[in-house]
Formats: sequence, structure tokens, C-alpha cells
Amino acid sequence: MSKLFSKSLNGVKVKHCKNTMEQETVVMPVPDKVVIPMKQHMGKECDPTVKLTDLVKVGQLIGDTTAFIGAPIHSSVSGKVVAIDEFISPSGEKNKAVVIETDKLQEMDESIAPPVVTNHQEFVAAIRASGLVGLGGAGFPTHVKLAPKNLDEVDTLIINAAECEPYITADYRTMMEETEAVVEGLSLVRKYLNLKQVIIGIEDNKPKAIETMQQAVSSMEGVSVATLKSQYPQGGEKVLIYETTGRVVPEGKLPSDVGCIVMNVSTVAFIAGYMKTGVPLIQKRLTVDGGAVAEPKNVLVPIGTAFGDVLEFCGGFKSEPKKVIMGGPMMGIAIYDMKFPVLKNNNAILAFTEAEAAPPVETPCIRCARCVNACPFDLMPAAIEKAFKAGNVEALKGLKVNLCMECGCCSYVCPAKRNLVATNRLAKKLVMESNKK
Repeated sequence: MSKLFSKSLNGVKVKHCKNTMEQETVVMPVPDKVVIPMKQHMGKECDPTVKLTDLVKVGQLIGDTTAFIGAPIHSSVSGKVVAIDEFISPSGEKNKAVVIETDKLQEMDESIAPPVVTNHQEFVAAIRASGLVGLGGAGFPTHVKLAPKNLDEVDTLIINAAECEPYITADYRTMMEETEAVVEGLSLVRKYLNLKQVIIGIEDNKPKAIETMQQAVSSMEGVSVATLKSQYPQGGEKVLIYETTGRVVPEGKLPSDVGCIVMNVSTVAFIAGYMKTGVPLIQKRLTVDGGAVAEPKNVLVPIGTAFGDVLEFCGGFKSEPKKVIMGGPMMGIAIYDMKFPVLKNNNAILAFTEAEAAPPVETPCIRCARCVNACPFDLMPAAIEKAFKAGNVEALKGLKVNLCMECGCCSYVCPAKRNLVATNRLAKKLVMESNKK
């Protein structure tokens, strides 16, 4: 069964640039060294559970936290801990990182075994032990998402397979290469959370994936594929919920408040594999692309691998990159050093040339309202910018700035090239700091 909703939220048409869509995933050799940060998730940083000179094996726990919102960290390689260094994230946050010199043997830790799960509580505990976070980019600990306070009111699982960002094809390859795992994973979530229906949302620019998933779930009662209009940011959580169910998540509320849980398609595929093998989250499928990349690929790499090593595996640079991004061009984060490691929630490395990435020159706002028309939530970015510059917190609250998901649609359509999404981000921070007083 396929659904196509005619009424859609606002958004923008972006170039797809899905150059690697039909390129099967290739496995990258184990690098000489990995740097594994102790925070790869929303929430509290993990404390290292290993020390300098320790020998570690694949899948071994190397970091954990007692905080509810957090996820354990495991070694992606076997080798020797040669440092526990300070790690600076692209946002400037300082955390610890465990540096491991690999022995290339990839010996598995003796504790690895399939989890024993018979009920919801054990299922959630197993997911936490796996170190799983949302693999679509947000990095929210999955075990927290699977244990909402109002579980009895949740009836729908929505699988986010929209992959609306340009260039990125990692989720598409998951659907094409791990179709059975996707079905098994969503079935497990549905079973242990006792959900009535599952909807797989896929943009209509991926016809092969739509056909593949429709065939895979055709005999499953209560499971359907929603064919979504190819429009950014179709994969935004609140947008996807509206487009697939018609439900609106109010400001300050969670998807579970409207009876939904949203999970990335690669996240549910991982669950299936973990339940069979007990191997925690230690590797990641990435799309490597952009005009500066010699050989664009979809690559499976150990978490903690340096961007430079991944790019070298993809033939290096064919021209000097102006900007290298973790994630997609709309919501991705610019990376300051090619030694930066691949994280759990990293789904792409994009390297752009001067022509692709040269920053535009800002000019005065012409009050055209294109930003308002593009915003999925009908926010007023120009008014938010004015209120932020004036330091007017009450105005920012009235303008609902906290609804902004920083998708970048406003900046994308602005003819004056105003950096509106960056201003929105700063405005949200101003409101947050004001609320703490």
C-alpha cells in the first residue's frame, strides 16, 4: 500500500545530486589509528572505562555514563590505547576521546553475544547496551526514544527513509542492501512497543527503494510505505509526522505526545543485526561525495576513523577543497581538521570546491517574505533576525523561534543571502539562556 499526501508543509526544492545512489557500499580497511570521542550523542559525556596502554578488542566497552540521556561507547577496532586526549567538537565543546592504535587483527571481545530479550524492558536495556543513537544525524539515544512515559498512547512507528538532503545516499543503500534487516528491525520495535501500525516514509525520487520496501512489507498487516513528495526538509521529524499521519506536534511537545515514534531506517536495520549478533554500534555507512572528491563512494568505516583516511580511501582530492562537511549541505557541520573522526551519527563526508562552497555576500533584506513561504513551520526569519539584534527575548518567544529546526530553507531561498539559519540558532540560545535566569 502506498500513500501520497497532496497537502504538504512548506519547504524548498533542492538539487538532489544523488551521484552515489547506485553505488554499492564498499568496506574500508581498518585504519592505523582511531579517535573515539566520549560524546557521540545528545546528553551527558561518557567517562572512559579504559586507561592508557590497555589492550582492547572490537566491541569492547570503552566509555559509559550513568545519565539517563547518554549512550555507551565501544571500540571499533582491536589494538592498544595510546592516549586519552581532549577532543574539540565542531561546535567548540570539549570532551575526552580514546585514541587506539590498531593491530589490524580485529579480534572480537569475548563478551559479545546476542542479547536475551523477552519483553519491552529487556528490549530497551539491550538497545542501550548496544550504544545505539539515531543514525540519521540527530544522535539522540535510541533507548530513551523507545521508552516514552506515555507508551500506552503511542500507536504508530514512522520509519524515516526520506533522506531529503542532497548528495547523501547512505540510507538508500541500507534499504537496497539490507532490506531484510530493515523489515526485521521495524518488526522488533513494533512487537516490543506493541504498536498498531508502521509507516515507511520515502521520497518519490527513490522509486527503486519504494518498490523494494513495498514488496518487502506487502504481506505485513499494518505496515505501509508512504510515497512522499521530494521536497526538503521532508525528513524533519515533525514534518515527516505530519506528511505521513496528518498529526501536528505542538511546540514543546514530543512525537510520542501525538502517538508517534520516529526512527531512521538505518537505525532499525542496526537493531536487527544487533539482536542476532550482539555486536554493538562500531561502524557506520557514509556517503563520500562533492566536487573535490576524486572517487565518490558509499563506504562502511570503523567509527573513529579520521576524515582524511576515509577521503584517501576515496582517491583523495582531485582539487583543493574549500569546505569539508560532516553531513549534508543543508544541515551539515563544517569540519576544521581532516583528523576529525567519523562519529555514530555521521552519515556523509562532503568536500566542496571553491566554486561550490564560496560564501555569498550578504545584502540588506528586501522584505520579500520568501523565507516565510519556505519555512515548514511558517516562522518569520526576518522578524526573528530583527528581534535577535535588539536582544528582545519576549519578541523571540512570541515569534516561536524555538520551533525552528535549523533546516536552512530560509537561508537557501533568501535573495539577499542573509544567514538567517545561523541567526535563528543564536536566537534560540538567547531564549534558552534567558529561561535559566
